[in-house]
Amino acid sequence: MSQQTTPDAAPADTSLTVDELAARAGVTVRTVRFYSTRGLLPPPAIGPRRVGRYGQEHLSRLALIEELQHQGMTLAAIERYLERLPADLSPHDLAIHRAVVASWVPDTAEEATRAELERRVGRAVSEEDLDRLAAMGVLVRTDDPDVLQVDPGLLALGARLLDVPISLEGIRAARTVMVEHTRSAARELSRLFREEVWEPSREDESGPERVARTKSLSAHMQPLVVQALVTAFQRSMKEELRTWLGEAATRAADADGRPGPS
Repeated sequence: MSQQTTPDAAPADTSLTVDELAARAGVTVRTVRFYSTRGLLPPPAIGPRRVGRYGQEHLSRLALIEELQHQGMTLAAIERYLERLPADLSPHDLAIHRAVVASWVPDTAEEATRAELERRVGRAVSEEDLDRLAAMGVLVRTDDPDVLQVDPGLLALGARLLDVPISLEGIRAARTVMVEHTRSAARELSRLFREEVWEPSREDESGPERVARTKSLSAHMQPLVVQALVTAFQRSMKEELRTWLGEAATRAADADGRPGPS
């Protein structure tokens, strides 16, 4: 596990007290301390007056631990899982791990007041923020303006995107693209699954046996497929950014009369 961080080496984002960390993560302070004693959380940075300070890495790791527990994993199993992760894994990568773990959990929404949402987000939430979170699919407004239906699986990621300089229309357009393309991928993968697994077993198994086997196989395959999709998307996105930035650099160099990147 990570070693104690000295004040001089404290990362810039370690700005949360243990109480603030617990509120943001939706757990108790006792839970945070318990996870820390088990080595599931890195030690805090030690700030002035020997006060422990926590950051985004702790938040992301707490979310991952909670998700693994929801999957029925014991603390010993979670400890082994975390030990296999690279030591330099960023909060962003931890969030991806958490999203993959949560990807085969049934869709659930939690009712939360606006005050509860603000405690989880760690900031005051404006009407514009609520609109942005709704556009991301993080929450749904109800008839009661103080009560919201919140998707806990998306809340942490949505909160981090609130300060990203993208318009509400841009968020909606991006979500439309993701929904359409993920549905298309799911449709094609389901077709392949049906042709490769469902149809060939028609003559060998009875209907109930085939349904049971297919459900079992699907449950085992879904997280693997999601991980493969995430990995493929990350690589594709990096390639797109590399191409785009290269083209932008070339245009800038042409405008200045300088040689562009080779």
